[in-house]
Amino acid sequence: MQEATINKKLLWQPSEEMISQSNVKKFTNWLKETRGLEIEEYNDLWKWSVNDLEGFWSAIWDYFEIKSYTDYQEVVSGGKMPQVQWFQGATLNYAEHVFRNEVEDKAAIISQSENRPKQELTWAELKKMTAAIAAYLKDAGIKPGDRVVAYAPNIPETVAAFLACASIGAVWSSCAPEFGIKSVIDRFKQIEPKVLFTVDGYQYSGKKYDRLESVKKIQQELPSLQETVIIPYLEDEPVMDGLNNWMFWDEVQINYQDQPLTFEPVPFQHPLWILYSSGTTGKPKGIVQSQGGIVIEHLKSLTFGMDLKPDDKFFWYTTTGWMMWNLQVGGLLAGTTILLYDGNPGYPNHETLWKFAEDTQLTVFGTSASFIMASMKADVKPLEQFELSQLKAIGVTGSPLPESGFDWVYDQVKKDVWLYSTSGGTDVCSGFVGGSALLPVYRGEIQARSLGVAVQAYNDAGKAVYDEIGELVVTEPMPSMPIYFWNDETGERYRNSYFDVFPDVWRHGDFIKISPKGSSVIYGRSDATINRGGIRMGTSEIYSALEVIPTVVDSLIIDIPLNEENSFMPLFVVLKEGVELTDELKTSINQTIRQNCSPRHVPNKIYEVKELPKTLNGKKIEVPIKKILMGVPFEQAVNADSLLNPETLQYFVEFRENIEDEAGK
Repeated sequence: MQEATINKKLLWQPSEEMISQSNVKKFTNWLKETRGLEIEEYNDLWKWSVNDLEGFWSAIWDYFEIKSYTDYQEVVSGGKMPQVQWFQGATLNYAEHVFRNEVEDKAAIISQSENRPKQELTWAELKKMTAAIAAYLKDAGIKPGDRVVAYAPNIPETVAAFLACASIGAVWSSCAPEFGIKSVIDRFKQIEPKVLFTVDGYQYSGKKYDRLESVKKIQQELPSLQETVIIPYLEDEPVMDGLNNWMFWDEVQINYQDQPLTFEPVPFQHPLWILYSSGTTGKPKGIVQSQGGIVIEHLKSLTFGMDLKPDDKFFWYTTTGWMMWNLQVGGLLAGTTILLYDGNPGYPNHETLWKFAEDTQLTVFGTSASFIMASMKADVKPLEQFELSQLKAIGVTGSPLPESGFDWVYDQVKKDVWLYSTSGGTDVCSGFVGGSALLPVYRGEIQARSLGVAVQAYNDAGKAVYDEIGELVVTEPMPSMPIYFWNDETGERYRNSYFDVFPDVWRHGDFIKISPKGSSVIYGRSDATINRGGIRMGTSEIYSALEVIPTVVDSLIIDIPLNEENSFMPLFVVLKEGVELTDELKTSINQTIRQNCSPRHVPNKIYEVKELPKTLNGKKIEVPIKKILMGVPFEQAVNADSLLNPETLQYFVEFRENIEDEAGK
């Protein structure tokens, strides 16, 4: 066991039985038997995992019995990041590693949404559905490396379409249907997909949203698109006027029923999917991750970090536009039943997901810190209201969970639940820091650094520090790091995104404090990414959306943490000369952001400014303004000499003095 953390309250400890039955304990026993390694403490296991990359990842390969059609020559090669290559020579298939867990009558997926009742899909049914889609894709001429995209919600059909895509070696990418048209086109147009899977619409907070007009515009903007598959989700018989080359999902299932599911062996580094950066510095970057890298990273992360087992029921509230969807689907790699929910977690009330947990008897409940805090503020009492005896773990990510959120879970949800907070990134589709079934839970702390992830906190001089807030960096490569960015032939954008501050060291953009024993606290983003309600969006996407309003000349949006529970997101706008910031204009601005970006990124308030602070080369600054508004002393927040118009900073200094009043109005 770890030593107690100073000034941190102990909330939970694993029982001896839980420790002995944990996946990570079984792994250390296996290491002793097969490698002669005797490792008892988690922190020692972590140190070995990052100091001996070849030993650790080859052990992961053998322990999980990775199926490769050819032998690999080396575990890791290529020198320093980001030139590293993993398991060169190996050929495998992600979907094959999913379906090797098939137990015909066992539930593979349990799902529910606002407009669909709870339903179960067995492994046999999922396999049949996937096989039909795979056969259709091959018949449509889709070959390994071709892109297939989805504008669809978190439902079983989306999972099956992805698995079919992976099985034939095609490259997957998805956007949630609440994304505005521009956000979708900015992502999909750059990757030139050939097939689109989409719904006719969706329901959120009891309101129906038709998406067929959006699909028409997406088709018009994607000349590479050859075929579209429509999943009737909002209506049983949607009217399809104006769409080209489309087919209903059920037609595909009927036309290609009883087809065998086969698996295309692809190189370890073959692209599996394309995720996206948040668009902070322009259009979202296409982040490409490999089939092999995701297979072994997700097996490791879900098995050891979350202790998933085949008899678990694994749920994480997410949309298809967030990497947690991809990670949740990865539960199938561990043979776990995955649970999907589509809709507003607070509709018709804040008890909805807790009732879902009771009805499905889920064992692992994954959610966001904001959901936990919303449940707390709504005075939900799951301990009293619901039967949650099967619940063994609660995972939290998306933003740091306040200490009061830890307290609420143990007071109002379950006294003996394992609460693990985790933090990672779309960039690796996994966690950097997270849980361990071997360790206690302390109030406000993330338990451990993830195995195989060489996380450190760096000060400005590029030195590792403990018990000090620093930049979250990763000093050794991970298999799920991007193999490249889409359309980044020279790799310049990739290098500039992660390696421009500390040479050969991945800088992620989070503030973190790490204790000597390995636990940590995340202090939010050190860049301008906004994460609200689990939807990550860069400020540039909001600015781009506002370009359609001719009276808005320039804009700056900042999400400011006020306390452990709340944030305040003001939008500052520069208007065309002679234009006033009327209520009508404010409404137009909010509607534009709602429609083109996300309803969750509508600002709390809008303010007019005469001019925004700019760098000497004309770029507006965001992080320094955020620091000023968070109360960082002026001299520490910004170098005024580096600005074209330093006098504009005074407005934000004065705004900070009244920020609590502005947020409270």
